[in-house]
Amino acid sequence: MIQTESTPNPNSLKFLSDKVISSIGTEEFQKAKSKNLNNKFVKELLEFKGVELVLLSKNFLSVKKTEDVTWNVLKPMVISHLNDYFEKNDEPILKENVESKFTKEENDETIKKIIDVLDTKIRPAVARDGGDIKFKSFKNGIVNVELQGSCSGCPSSLMTLKQGVQNLLKHYVKEVNSVEAN
Repeated sequence: MIQTESTPNPNSLKFLSDKVISSIGTEEFQKAKSKNLNNKFVKELLEFKGVELVLLSKNFLSVKKTEDVTWNVLKPMVISHLNDYFEKNDEPILKENVESKFTKEENDETIKKIIDVLDTKIRPAVARDGGDIKFKSFKNGIVNVELQGSCSGCPSSLMTLKQGVQNLLKHYVKEVNSVEAN
C-alpha cells in the first residue's frame, strides 16, 4: 500500500511504500536529464505532465512537480504507477550497483567524519521531509553538499542548510567553517 506525506515544499510530495524502492541508496532523477535513462519506471514517471524531479530512497520516493499541475491530478497517477510496478515486480525499482562518485580524497579522516555526520545525523532528518543531502567536496574549511528531492528548490532549505547542517557539522567536525550547496 502506498501512503503519501506532505513535505515543507508545497510542490513536492513523498510517497511511502512497505516495499523496498531502492536497494542502492538514494538517487535523484531530473526531467531535463531523462533522455538517456535506462530505468523504465523512472523514465515513465518523469514523462508525466508536471513531474520535474524524482528522488528514490529505500522505502519512499519524492516527486517534485511544476506549478501548472495539481496534486489532485498527479498524486493518483504516481500511486497507480507505483502499485502497477510492484504488482508486476518483486524487486526494487533501483537495484544495480552505482559506481562510487567519491574520489581518493574521501580517505581523508576529516572527510570521513563529515560523511559520517551527514549519514547519521542529517540524512535521516532530511529524508523525513522527502529529500536527501549528498556530500560533494571539502576544501579550505568549506563543505559542499547537494540538496536533492523535496529539498531542491524548497524555500526553507537554505535556512535548514545554514542553521541545521552547518551548525551540526561545525560542532562535530572542528575543521568545518561553513557549508554551501550547489
